Amino acid sequence: MRELSEARAVCLGEYILETGATVRAAAKKFHVSKSTVHKDVSERLRKVDPQLYGQVRTILEVNKAQRHIRGGLATRRKYKGI
Repeated sequence: MRELSEARAVCLGEYILETGATVRAAAKKFHVSKSTVHKDVSERLRKVDPQLYGQVRTILEVNKAQRHIRGGLATRRKYKGI
């Protein structure tokens, strides 16, 4: 079971690194919850592959900094009827 979690953490990390995906997008792609993705990339990945963890952490920090902008754009599209 542990090996599966660690392998999933590496796969999630590589996917986020390649695509720049958000936690929500990665969760949807891998059919797991956002909590699982977050735990995998923030805790498990740090132990399994520290170098990949550092790269993924950078991307997630950028996504976190931009989320208020994405939320505003989504609200705008909602009320414009797009």
